[in-house]
Parts: sequence; structure tokens; C-alpha cells
Amino acid sequence: MRAIWKGALTFGLVNVPVKVYSATEDHDVSLHQVHAADGGRIRYQRICELDGEVVPYADIDRAYTDGEQTVVLTKGDFAALPAERSREIEVVEFVPTEQLDPLLFDSAYYLEPDSASPKAYVLLRQTLEQTDRTAIVRFSLRQKTRLAALRTRGDVLVLQTLLWADEVREVSFPALDGPVKISSQELKLSASLVDSYAADFDPAEFTDDYQKELRILIDAKIAEGDTLDPSVTFAASAEQDKGGEVIDLMAALRESVERSRAAKKKGGDEAAQAG
Repeated sequence: MRAIWKGALTFGLVNVPVKVYSATEDHDVSLHQVHAADGGRIRYQRICELDGEVVPYADIDRAYTDGEQTVVLTKGDFAALPAERSREIEVVEFVPTEQLDPLLFDSAYYLEPDSASPKAYVLLRQTLEQTDRTAIVRFSLRQKTRLAALRTRGDVLVLQTLLWADEVREVSFPALDGPVKISSQELKLSASLVDSYAADFDPAEFTDDYQKELRILIDAKIAEGDTLDPSVTFAASAEQDKGGEVIDLMAALRESVERSRAAKKKGGDEAAQAG
């Protein structure tokens, strides 16, 4: 991994030098646009609308326009901003972990200690673990002031950027405004259905089927000289979505519970036979 940022975590008088790494990566198959008629690559150019010339990326600045006037902001202007110059991740408060709404979570980053001794790093990590609190921090990255949650993941400190409060939309659905009557029997059956699906979450058990199928399709086209009919490669396995509302909720719940139990029993029998 390559560090994307270096600085220091600060809380009180404690200073923890750290390196910052992206915690996630995209494994999607990379695709690009082509001309359907001949397969020619479609490319985009940065054209100045005043002189019609192609502008090199190095000559491009950013600007703010209010409809009447334009203010050009150079790279030097951004670099001069006090927040952009700061190399600190400042702890502003420690909050109960359960108060953080997952809807606020954005990008995740790993923090690596960047000093001869990791003592201050380990101290902060153990403090978070023992107090069951999450540190709310503020820092600047890529010309943006960020709010983030600092938490632990095993032996590593993780920085999870947060959306600002005004970036989360308020929601109101009229269909939910009126009273809805749920019977005790419906709740009981629904709870049984939940119980039949109960499991400990292991993300490694789940795979991106679309990307796997896309990779198979691409490999098949290469092997067959681009003449393979995709319908031959993949058998239709999903039932068509019929849409509409389930009228008999009780019947649907009962059937779901029965199917889930039967599937679980079948899996257990197969495991026993294999053993």
C-alpha cells in the first residue's frame, strides 16, 4: 500500500505521527466507451469554449461563478489556505459509539504509526477500546475539510470520514403517515422468519456475482473470437419480478418460514452425509 497523507493525530498535548492509507479498493472490471460501428475508443478532450483549443491538464485551474462574475482559484490559492496547510488530525471530542448513525459513514482509511516508538498510537487505541467511545476528528484532505470518526479495527486505528449533517437528506414518505395495524400473529411469524435466517455475518462468504459473470463473459468472448452469444454462457436462473403488492401477508410469511427451514434442514442433512 502507498500512503496518501502524512501528519499527526493530536488530542490534548498528545501527538501521534501517522501515515494514512486507503482502506478499500475497487475490484470492478474496468470498461471504457467505444464506437459501436468499428470499436474505436471514445476519448474526451478538455476544450476551452472561448478559443476552441485543447487545454493541457497542467494549465487548468478551478473557478467560482455567481452568474455575473468569475473568480479563478489557482493551485497556489488552495495551498495557501490555513486548513489545507495543516497536517494535523485533531480530536475534537470522544462520543459514545452507539450515537453514530451509520448513514453518516463515508470513506475508510487505515492509520499507521509513523515514529520510532508506537507507544502513543497504542495508548490511543487502548483508550478507545476501554472507554467504548469513538473519537470525532477534524482534518483537511484533498482540498476539503473533513469530519471523521476514529475507531479501532483489531490492532489498527481506522479513520472513517463522515458526511456533514446537511449532506444527509431529510425524508418523509406519505404512505407511512397513516396508521398501520400489525397483528401479534404477523409479528410472531415475522420474528420466526428472522430467526430462520439468523447467522453471524462473515463478509468473505459473499461475492460480487455480477463482476464474476462479467469476467466470464469477457474471457469467453476472447476465447471464441467475439462470436459467443451471451445467452449460451449464462442460464436464466432468476424468476421474473412480477411486481405488485403481496395481498396475503400471513400466507407469505408462513411460506417464507417453511422454505427457510426446509433449506436449512437440507443443508444440515447434506453436511451430515458428507461427514
